Amino acid sequence: MLSRSILRKLVAAITLVANANGAPTFKLGSRALSFDYNNDKVRGVNLGGWFVLEPWITPSIFEAVSSIVVDEYTYTQTLGKDEASSRLTDHWNTWITQDDFNQIGKAGLNHVRIPIGYWAVAPLNGDPYVQGQLTVLDKAIGWARAAGIKVLLDLHGAPGSQNGFDNSGRYGPVDWQQGDTVSQTKDAVKALAQRYASQTDVVTSIELLNEPLGSSLDLGEVKQFYYDGWGTVRDSNQDTVVVIHDAFQDPETYWNGFMNAQTGVNNIMIDTHQYQIFDQGQLSQSLGEHVSSACTLGPELAGIDKWAIVGEWTGAQTDCAKWLNGLGKGARYDGTLSGSSIVGSCDGKYTGTVAALSDTDKSNIRHFIEAQLDAYEKNTGWIFWTWKTESAPEWHMKDLLANGLFPQPLTSRQYPGQCG
Repeated sequence: MLSRSILRKLVAAITLVANANGAPTFKLGSRALSFDYNNDKVRGVNLGGWFVLEPWITPSIFEAVSSIVVDEYTYTQTLGKDEASSRLTDHWNTWITQDDFNQIGKAGLNHVRIPIGYWAVAPLNGDPYVQGQLTVLDKAIGWARAAGIKVLLDLHGAPGSQNGFDNSGRYGPVDWQQGDTVSQTKDAVKALAQRYASQTDVVTSIELLNEPLGSSLDLGEVKQFYYDGWGTVRDSNQDTVVVIHDAFQDPETYWNGFMNAQTGVNNIMIDTHQYQIFDQGQLSQSLGEHVSSACTLGPELAGIDKWAIVGEWTGAQTDCAKWLNGLGKGARYDGTLSGSSIVGSCDGKYTGTVAALSDTDKSNIRHFIEAQLDAYEKNTGWIFWTWKTESAPEWHMKDLLANGLFPQPLTSRQYPGQCG
């Protein structure tokens, strides 16, 4: 019987030959999966800010500590393990509960994507991070089962940081791929895969790594990590969907031909994240231009040669949410971020509730959400970011649902035909 390492080398070789010959590609089939990714649409929501802290989702957690804290690394480093463990255990047990899963299922959503850091499953000596997340995650799998929801486990932070974003656990330089960080990341993938291998009735998919910053990384090494990660998951389960992020490269033109059915791998899904708020040009777009940009993605998604989800997206058309660009930083939209120029006002969007948004903001958000829903179902589906926030109304799905800005049922449209 071939060893995993030999199989991975053969798979990589097959890929090179197939790509060189321009061989046709086709969608992957499912075997023992508990969700039909060929015929049913993923309609889900991220449980952000739960097991991986983000200052803009839960600003109160960071406001209670000194101003030098900017991410989970510095939060735990500053508090020390005992105090950090006490505070975070309380957060893990209260931020998301069984009631949230019940509401998610009642809204017609069939998936949750749960971000988790490497430090929860494969901690490293010398790190300040604390553990205990897995006890709550185990409960969450049961909550999902009871609510009829599937779970995508998302490795959101890697040793060294794969993107330098605060949501990787550590804000700053991109040091993933340095030293042993890649092998340490594979250890975390292995731990997740082994722990939940027997629960594929709920845990249908594992994302190997969230948002590796391709422009700062060796993409060849990223691809090898994806092949190795697929093999690592397969060591525990033959059918769990392995999700790869597009590393901010075009998911169709760059990734077509990679790890598709012809390369010998099975059950691969690519994840692309679509936000139109992180540069001045996108923020300056009109509602019609935002809608058009979203609709354009539909045919591109349809052209991808593997299962594809938009695993993060938002109703926001501004970057106004408090600390969205980093703790203590302002917004491009109202010119308070260094180097930006004013597009408009952040009144009601810096902090607030959906109910308190202006009528124009409410209409714009509903238009934009509907267009994205139509576009993103051209392939496998979508997962909204995020279920709840403390004070960022444009991003708060639970509040958007309660105020009629997110369609109910999910196929309902107030503005039909926006994508033609």
